[in-house]
Amino acid sequence: MAISEAGAHILIFPYPAQGHMIPLLDLTHQLALRNLTITILVTPKNLHYLNPLLIKHPSIHPLVLPFPRTDSIPDGVENVRDLPSGGFLSMMTALFDLYHPMLNWFRKHPSPPVAIVSDIFLGWTNRLAAELNIPRYVFSPSGVLAMSIACNVWRDMPKRNDPTDENEVIKFSDIPNSPSHNRWKLSPMFRRHVEGDPQSEALKGFHMGNVVSRGFVFNSFTELERVYLDYMKKFLGHDQVWAVGPLLPSEEERVGRGGANQILAGEIKSWLDQFEDATVVYVCFGSQAVLTNKQMEMLALGLEKSGARFLWSSKEPTTGHMVGEYGMIPSGFEDRVAGRGLIVKGWAPQVAILSHPAVGAFLTHCGWNSVLEAIAAGVPMLTWPMGADQFANADLLDELEVGTRVCEGERRLPDPDNLARLITTSVSDEKEVRSGRAKVLSKAALGSTQKDGTSYRAVNNLVDHLSNPKQL
Repeated sequence: MAISEAGAHILIFPYPAQGHMIPLLDLTHQLALRNLTITILVTPKNLHYLNPLLIKHPSIHPLVLPFPRTDSIPDGVENVRDLPSGGFLSMMTALFDLYHPMLNWFRKHPSPPVAIVSDIFLGWTNRLAAELNIPRYVFSPSGVLAMSIACNVWRDMPKRNDPTDENEVIKFSDIPNSPSHNRWKLSPMFRRHVEGDPQSEALKGFHMGNVVSRGFVFNSFTELERVYLDYMKKFLGHDQVWAVGPLLPSEEERVGRGGANQILAGEIKSWLDQFEDATVVYVCFGSQAVLTNKQMEMLALGLEKSGARFLWSSKEPTTGHMVGEYGMIPSGFEDRVAGRGLIVKGWAPQVAILSHPAVGAFLTHCGWNSVLEAIAAGVPMLTWPMGADQFANADLLDELEVGTRVCEGERRLPDPDNLARLITTSVSDEKEVRSGRAKVLSKAALGSTQKDGTSYRAVNNLVDHLSNPKQL
């Protein structure tokens, strides 16, 4: 393990969404193990996320800055999870108002950080770093393929041939395997861009701030996305690109990750313990997505018709306008599937569930953290991408032969008969090809983080880079 004699001081700035913050905090743990001195910037209501790190690492210090007040975000909300759908843009804009408080803190600090590592949605910190004459590094909680597409979109701003056609295909011919997406699958922030509009141009500037930053750090691993890592180095024009994943919780942190309590985790484990290996389908759509009642109905019907055993972590709506129209389990469903189906209302200990031998498939929205957790556990996926980077992630799973598409789009409905067939197949003897591929990727994922693995070495190289003044 590389140990920095200088103990270089680094500022870590996570974006306040659970799927973004947790992997960057996992990376921070790895950096602290290698003797870096670290300050983490958070707003008051997100300070509790740092508690496990602060207990383990006295070299980590929180920088707590008041959340900028804004009309677009309800009072007291400082985390995207508590915002209405589409809250990312409002949060990005609000956090830009931390620019001057951060600048003042740097200038008053007796030994300020020599570099900034911040989330992809905080591209404006590159401008701040330039003003301070220090480098900024991008942390991507998304995969390399997804970020390759995002960087292309914001750099090239592909024009529309037909302004009314959301199905128009956008091709990315210079990216390996030439991915192509319907326009409606691209980032909504890009699709809403209006040339000349001040907010749109500022948002584009945030994204381009990533492209011109000193380097990229990905929560991925070389064996998973080698061709896309090589492409990103070519696209950026330098080799300061590090794949340091999968960033996953330790064994002792698996149950608590995401807020699940010990009693619930124990009940879930006891339920899963009843079943043979690889015979249960785990269903979860992450911390953000809430299904409409019609989607819930079609999903429940597919699960019921499949006859398969399943564990469904169903997120309930958190905002008033969604209550009654989203997230309702169909009446009588739980009784009809009693014994072979378990429904957990709210967050479940996902890493622990995926690691259980009884789980043989994962029906997922293809959020990158979920994808990596399933890959590390060796579990094939049934994919229902809904937005953001999820379509690119599902494409990657298709390419790797560990994913089977069951639906796509946040408003679309799965065909319950087709869904039932795919669910049944995912835990039957027909699953062997994808199951075998998943096991190969799992071995590669776990090996990458062991001593002398590709990701282990990448973290060491990143620390050496941050600690060498000549490289900065």
